[in-house]
Amino acid sequence: MATIAWIGLGHMGNPMTANLVAKGHTVHGFDLNAEALAAAAGNGVKPCASVAEAVRGADAVFTMLPKGENVRAVYESPDGVLAQADSSALLVDSSTIDIDTAAALHEIARERGFRFVDAPVSGGISGAAAATLTFMLGGEPDAVDAAAELVEPMSRNIIRTGGATSGQAAKICNNMMLLINLAGCAEGAVLAQRLGLDPQVFWNVASVSSADSWALRTWYPVPGIVETSAANNGFDPTFAASLANKDIGLALRAGESTGTPLPTASIVAGQLQDLVDNGLGDRDCALIIKHIDDTIS
Repeated sequence: MATIAWIGLGHMGNPMTANLVAKGHTVHGFDLNAEALAAAAGNGVKPCASVAEAVRGADAVFTMLPKGENVRAVYESPDGVLAQADSSALLVDSSTIDIDTAAALHEIARERGFRFVDAPVSGGISGAAAATLTFMLGGEPDAVDAAAELVEPMSRNIIRTGGATSGQAAKICNNMMLLINLAGCAEGAVLAQRLGLDPQVFWNVASVSSADSWALRTWYPVPGIVETSAANNGFDPTFAASLANKDIGLALRAGESTGTPLPTASIVAGQLQDLVDNGLGDRDCALIIKHIDDTIS
């Protein structure tokens, strides 16, 4: 059993750390949000008052934060991970961030004598709670092997994606495809209803036919069809539109840097940006259906 420092105890970090504690690991947690920290403490996480306190003496440090700049601040500040953790600690970032930031973190960690793995996840809040996440692990083989052992209590699938930044590359492409699929679900759902199909009947068809996708089975943006859909709860966020907009923006930046045209992703990005611009960024990304049916609120 390991002592693990965990920075970022929000919608994903909270259930993930609960699963680590349930398997016998000791978890020291920190979050700027006092409510998130208290919720994690209720699951057996030892609450800490700072990053420095959390990482001291840890065998491994995990970060799960919204953006690349948040991750760099936690790692590079004078009271941050690189300054305060023992260099024997394994560093694992499970945030979804841009390739350049991930590359920089690999490099600075290596220069300071640390092992570092970029290890983003797929599966959402429901997967975090059920310990069925997919982890994408990028880095040196020995570090990836060590990370694979630690993430086992939180995962159903552990995939070694290759060298530094390959985990982030896989996650960026995956999330781009997910959001395109979600937009397709929205268009198909509204068109089917306006053609007179019962929503449940159409979903029954699509879910066992060529239109099937994870988005259709998990986030279908129509209430009363899929238990895990945010549409059942007035589009309260499971994955906020602002974060989805950030993620598809990472894909567009990667497309620009590699000379890869992404026309469909660009359309979906515009729809997500419109939600953000209209004050709906804190609602679930499944509200993208509003672009097809403007009566939805």
